[in-house]
Amino acid sequence: MPAASTLWGLVLAIHLLGMAVWVGGMAYALFVLRPSLGLLDATPRISVHLQSLHRFFRIVWHAMPMVLISGWAMLYGVYGAAANAEWHIQAMQGLGIVMAAVFAYIFFGPYRSLRRAIRPAPATLEKVRRLVSVNLLLGVIVVTIAALGHAFPVAG
Repeated sequence: MPAASTLWGLVLAIHLLGMAVWVGGMAYALFVLRPSLGLLDATPRISVHLQSLHRFFRIVWHAMPMVLISGWAMLYGVYGAAANAEWHIQAMQGLGIVMAAVFAYIFFGPYRSLRRAIRPAPATLEKVRRLVSVNLLLGVIVVTIAALGHAFPVAG
């Protein structure tokens, strides 16, 4: 059925683009933006950092549901049920949910504290950085599982 394969191709494209934005954004924030902010004095550094986080987190609030919904659509549309999916699909689903939970914790926990603070504490920014690092690592693991999943089938 060409129409069905085109539909699943579009769903996969949405899924991959959402992951690219989410994981790529975290890599950019940690490896490019954060070191570059070290060139600024403390007050403008924190201000730029908060503005950057604000913009990035708004993007993630759109990308994350797209990734989860498109992933579940493929899980149930292609495999029929989660129980029929191969190990790497199950692993991606589980890690995706963990990534979403970590992001929600960052957003509603330390990031919210940073935004409400008159003088944001560097320790709170460091906590956000550590949690974003954890999520980036999880994202890299998900991408690796996606790439290698078919290469290591589980005999059943």
